[in-house]
Amino acid sequence: MNTVRLTVAQAALKFLAAQYSERDGARQRLIPGVWGIFGHGNVAGLGQALEEYGDELNLPTYRPQNEQGMVHVAAAFARHKNRLQTFACTASIGPGSLNMLTGAALATVNRLPVLLLPSDIFANRIPDPVLQQLEHPLEHDLSVNDCFRPVSRFYTRISRPEQLLSALPEAVRVLTDPAETGAVVVSLPEDVQTEAYDWPESFFAERVWRVRRPPPELEVVQQAAELLRNAQRPLIVSGGGVIYSGADRHLAGFAEAFGIPVVESQAGKGSLVWDHPQNAGPVGSIGGSAANRLAREADVVLAVGTRLGDFVTASKTAFQNPEVQFIGLNVVPMDAAKLGALSLVSDAREGLNALQAALEGWAGTASATRTAASDLITEWHGLVDAQRADTGSTPPAQGAVIGTVNSVTGENTTVICAAGSMPGDLLRLWRPTDSKSYHVEYGFSCMGYEIPAGIGVALAQPDRRVVVMIGDGSYLMMNSEIVTAVAENLNLTVVLVDNRAYMSIRGLQMECGSPSFNNELRHRNPETGRTDGPVVNVDFVMHARGMGAQAVRAETLEELQTALENAGQQGGVQVIVVPVNLRERVPGFDSWWDVPIAEVSEQEQVRQTREHYEEKVGAQRAYFAPTRSKQEV
Repeated sequence: MNTVRLTVAQAALKFLAAQYSERDGARQRLIPGVWGIFGHGNVAGLGQALEEYGDELNLPTYRPQNEQGMVHVAAAFARHKNRLQTFACTASIGPGSLNMLTGAALATVNRLPVLLLPSDIFANRIPDPVLQQLEHPLEHDLSVNDCFRPVSRFYTRISRPEQLLSALPEAVRVLTDPAETGAVVVSLPEDVQTEAYDWPESFFAERVWRVRRPPPELEVVQQAAELLRNAQRPLIVSGGGVIYSGADRHLAGFAEAFGIPVVESQAGKGSLVWDHPQNAGPVGSIGGSAANRLAREADVVLAVGTRLGDFVTASKTAFQNPEVQFIGLNVVPMDAAKLGALSLVSDAREGLNALQAALEGWAGTASATRTAASDLITEWHGLVDAQRADTGSTPPAQGAVIGTVNSVTGENTTVICAAGSMPGDLLRLWRPTDSKSYHVEYGFSCMGYEIPAGIGVALAQPDRRVVVMIGDGSYLMMNSEIVTAVAENLNLTVVLVDNRAYMSIRGLQMECGSPSFNNELRHRNPETGRTDGPVVNVDFVMHARGMGAQAVRAETLEELQTALENAGQQGGVQVIVVPVNLRERVPGFDSWWDVPIAEVSEQEQVRQTREHYEEKVGAQRAYFAPTRSKQEV
């Protein structure tokens, strides 16, 4: 057997450079680059390997400012690439690697592939404890990297070079499996990274991993078709799996063929263009009027590619029909079975095609049902128009800011957000023109995701305009990646909505009956001892300029429009700071989210809110009976 002598780090890179994903005949490099922050745990291992072999292997190295941020970049890149490509990320031992933990959880929650190569303590245990090592009195082999185990889909520690031969192929298998994918962690002790081994040359041969499209079981397809044929008010819930599968055209054709309205989750928004006649808008806790009313009365719900999280189900109050039945069309068996659904385990595109074939000859929903849904959709578009309109206030309302950004940036634009009040407002008000127009991370709703995600999307599709919409609270958490975007010469527009607070949680806090407390950006008041003093004035324009970006402040919608137009013409990293009116908020539209209220309080408002909460809890459905076909009944 022919062999080549390389270090573990060098071999790992050479292996990764030869891995490809393939779906529907299209092949691409699975790992097109590596993000890294170097320290004593990886600078002489993976750092050395990247410097010596990175160019030869066509594996460029990117340098972020924060380890968590680089994992967010990789996750956003993978999402925009429909999970067919991702980046590898490396960090030094201790705090460097542990900083990637939040990003790993985000990727796993959102079913997004990322490859993490955290450095670990010495395998030989001679320098013990090494700098930044956490010691445990009972488990000598434990390190902080063990924290990755519960938030990852695959975890291994390489304590001997030859373990790489079996570990890396398994890691790539998980990365490219649509049902199992998430954070994949290969922990590399710093001494093992530098150890040499005689590797089989065949280990580095090109390998193509087919991203499978599992077909549905025909028997289950027939059962699902029967349920839909007998439905009076069927409904489709579209999730992110529709987009990852590339099934948006198939969903549109299916909905049109049978006149079934489609409602959206956060990840599924964009699976139908905003003005598609069957698009009833977002459903659930931050949903719209049309979708929530349709969900309330639906008797058969086809959930396609969605995790059916509590925001989609409005904490299990959205679907009120006592006879409602669910069909779970999902590549992940766990998700397909939720809410007692008939589990149609399948790729979204393949499942929709099989269902449409099984329903051939069915006329679809009754004309009266279609008309009623169409009327609700028309009404919803009018409500959205009103929320996006200029109310004349200064500073402008957040809904009007969103409408202006959407209108000015136009098609071939991706909007990015993750946390605060804007994800809900964007879900209701942003009008996507294709499946990549909308990128809101809401599985983990991680503050700080937004700017790194903008970098990921800009790298995934350089010819697309990328607009990050971010609140000042989230901006203050992880603005440092603006420096990275500047260094990489990327085109990125950041619309920083300044409301001087964590206003989403402040609003929720007050809805829960409490006065505003510790959510506004204020000085500590020496008289009260609380943070209720004067507002802290942060000059976000000067701050962004200090990191190399171009920055302006827009006080009005007209100034915002001009700033957006200039940003598009000038390119580069542009930050537009927009203050918003705190009093004009987008309403709830028949929605609810379960946030428990204090059962005992001396505050009258809390007690009243608790009474209202108990009424809403009474509408929850703790259990959905398993869906069964007529034959089973």
